[in-house]
Amino acid sequence: MIGQRDTVSGAHFAFTDRWGGVSAAPYEELNLGGAVGDDIDAVLTNRELAAKSLGLDPGDVVWMNQVHGTDVAVVDGSWRDRPVPDVDAIVTARRGLALAVLTADCVPVLLADPVAGIAAAAHAGRPGMVAGVVPATLRAMTELGADPARIVSRTGPAVCGRCYEVPDAMRAEVAAEEPTAHTETSWGTPAVDVAAGVHAQLARLGVRDRVQSPVCTLESGDHFSYRRDRTTGRLAGYVWLD
Repeated sequence: MIGQRDTVSGAHFAFTDRWGGVSAAPYEELNLGGAVGDDIDAVLTNRELAAKSLGLDPGDVVWMNQVHGTDVAVVDGSWRDRPVPDVDAIVTARRGLALAVLTADCVPVLLADPVAGIAAAAHAGRPGMVAGVVPATLRAMTELGADPARIVSRTGPAVCGRCYEVPDAMRAEVAAEEPTAHTETSWGTPAVDVAAGVHAQLARLGVRDRVQSPVCTLESGDHFSYRRDRTTGRLAGYVWLD
């Protein structure tokens, strides 16, 4: 259920795998995405199971409607009866409030400044990485008092550069904005490494404590992959502060 977990100075980071939930095929088992065609009751049950396995109250987990953009929302509580906004990053200064990001090949980016008490979760797919969702998230954090030198960053399971094949023209467009994302597949065709681009952006912004998951979602049968399966579930990354 929780494939990876890390705690640094009271900042908690966790990433799910696909097991331990109640969803039926093709979303088996722990689909946490509510907009992929799965039964909504199964999704809500899965979210409750995942939250409780992390010691969280499901009502204290904030989700997003992700649209591959760069908009950031600052939150101080769950949406509850309010509409969930179309954003690709959320930031909070409230300790104990968990922020969640959904992925199935894109890069989930979790950030926290344990000293300032600021946490953030961002969804960095290829379009969002190129457009600057990571810098936008860091700006929102620093405006609340975070210091990039103190920020701890963890990125979760995502499709790797050796598997993310794209047309040559697309690779050139991405590399024009983020050269470190330029790569090729293991079979020698044009590819993009989104995680490399994300980590390069974080480094340029002064974030030194960075760890990247070794898991490639397309290669791993324990993780959902949109590029591999098309109709599939969504993984989640969670960040919160004591």
